[in-house]
Amino acid sequence: MKTVFEDGRNPLDNGVPNESSAAIELIAKIEGHVARVGVIGLGYVGLPLAVEKAKVGFPVLGFDIQQKRVDFVNASSNYIGDVSDEELRTVVQSGLLEATCDFGRLGECDVIVICVPTPLTVTRDPDISYMKNSAEEIAKRLRVGQLVTLESTTYPGTTEEIIYPILQQAGLEVGKDYFLAFSPERVDPGNKRFTTKNTSKVVGGVTPMCLKIACLLYQQTIINVVPVSSAAAAEMTKVFENTYRAVNIALVNELMLLCDRMGLDVWEIVDAAATKPFGIHSFYPGPGVGGHCIPIDPFYLTWKAREYNYHTRFIELAGEINMEVSYFVVNKIFRALNQQQKSVKDAKILVLGVAYKKDICDVRESPALIIMELLKKDGAMISYHDPYVPVIESHGGSTMRLESVDLAEDNVVEADCVLILTDHSNIDYDWVVEKAGLVVDTRNATKNVVRGREKIVKI
Repeated sequence: MKTVFEDGRNPLDNGVPNESSAAIELIAKIEGHVARVGVIGLGYVGLPLAVEKAKVGFPVLGFDIQQKRVDFVNASSNYIGDVSDEELRTVVQSGLLEATCDFGRLGECDVIVICVPTPLTVTRDPDISYMKNSAEEIAKRLRVGQLVTLESTTYPGTTEEIIYPILQQAGLEVGKDYFLAFSPERVDPGNKRFTTKNTSKVVGGVTPMCLKIACLLYQQTIINVVPVSSAAAAEMTKVFENTYRAVNIALVNELMLLCDRMGLDVWEIVDAAATKPFGIHSFYPGPGVGGHCIPIDPFYLTWKAREYNYHTRFIELAGEINMEVSYFVVNKIFRALNQQQKSVKDAKILVLGVAYKKDICDVRESPALIIMELLKKDGAMISYHDPYVPVIESHGGSTMRLESVDLAEDNVVEADCVLILTDHSNIDYDWVVEKAGLVVDTRNATKNVVRGREKIVKI
């Protein structure tokens, strides 16, 4: 395992003050893999983290407010695609992983990792209520010799300005009695190449001793640990990573809007540009951005920037473009149906894929939900097929609830438009185009389809 600063120094060897007795004891527990690790939030971040820690022998106690999740974990029933069914079963049956809704047990833990949601409010402001609630529960039981790390994505300053003051209510000294750090999650659902173990881990501590102990913890299960100078630096690193992606996606989405007017194929252009061996990294257009990071993190940064009387115009413009493309897709469907002398009102539209990215079951912030809602308001009759998402529950201000239909021939043939919003790999797009009368493709899923291309309208 590798843990170094950019200049090659090892934070575990030097540059920190003398260790307190609490630090010495906790370090020994971590190195001996006997420290009890508590993970608050057993979702897409928390459950994989809990399993990784348990796999190397740490006793892990998972906390969640949803009794259903707790029951699933304790029954070795997996609900996260990035977790191996067999690995979950092994660590639960061996007694290394247990889940509970009883936050009174936080005092049993030597390490507590916060992995709770950080959504936006309806006004696009950060909602840190889950993090604050977690910190308050910890503060009630905080004791000497505990490490608390925050992994939830947030704006720079959260750890020291929000979490730290709450924990200080316990009357203990940070860096001596207990230890506090921020280490952002870097989960990419569905990515088989980069997992929790082999994705580099950025860590920032509130004090040098906090950094040392937090790095030591993550070093036990992660190949490369990257310490930075502060918790705020680690927080900024995370929001920058996803803002970088949001901005570049917005750039190619804006190129798509221009290519649509010019009669050019944006997919051809992006692929041609990608043949340059230097100076370019390919991003692709789509119906919008989704997931737990890209649609949200830039707004955390722009919100925080206002505290410093700074307006992040470039970042906010990217957000506007990425939202605009969802409305562009709806307009594209209007135009495509119009070419067939049909109206959106009462049109049967079969949506293929509602997850925010291919081959996963996650619909958080999925642009498909926005587009389907817009089409429904315009009178379209919406149905969908997604092999990973059996049901769409009502969300936000929407009351739309749908169940996935079979990708049966009758459903495809009878649709006035088949709308591809997520390009799942296990769908036969040659067959879909053959049976459909009109296909609007927002993901270039039909790239290799040869027959029936006259039916395909791409964004």
